[in-house]
Amino acid sequence: MAGSIGIDSTGRRDDEWSQCLQLVADNQDREAFSRLFGHFAPLIKAFAINGSAMAAAHAEELVQEVMIKVWQKAAAFNPHKAAASTWIYTIARNCRTDMYRRLQKFDTPLSAEDIWPDHEGDNEELFTAVQQKRDEVKVREMLQQLPHEQALILNKVYMEGKSHSEVAEELDLPLGTVKSRVRLAMKKLQLTAERH
Repeated sequence: MAGSIGIDSTGRRDDEWSQCLQLVADNQDREAFSRLFGHFAPLIKAFAINGSAMAAAHAEELVQEVMIKVWQKAAAFNPHKAAASTWIYTIARNCRTDMYRRLQKFDTPLSAEDIWPDHEGDNEELFTAVQQKRDEVKVREMLQQLPHEQALILNKVYMEGKSHSEVAEELDLPLGTVKSRVRLAMKKLQLTAERH
């Protein structure tokens, strides 16, 4: 099963996400990174927004920042010490804290979730729970309900792992149009998800 935890005879994790991180670390494997991005980007965005004061636009920035760090620091991942999801979640939590410090302008106070202490076991359980809620079939069905131009851009950003700038260049669109379509699509997906 995708992302399921396996331990080899040396006590090293050999699940799909650990293998992807190893491929990124060893070979800068873009396909492996694309799979990681496609799976974790929506989870990181949900983590950023859920129970916090972070706006959707900042959550998208956080996703980009976290996944860049995953690419750059993949060699630091130790499959003997933690699951890939825990390692990526820790990066996400640290990046989110840094982003809050940079923004320093909230209309609402920080929630307890925003300053969550480092309890690795709790992090892994939370991240696993979020992963279990994510039903890829439903996501694909919801994407099909979007207007073609929104679905196309969302697919390129979240499934192919491209930046907004790369998508704008590829589709010969203004950057603002790409960002606007991503926002509109995410709002529609959120409304669809709330109805189901």
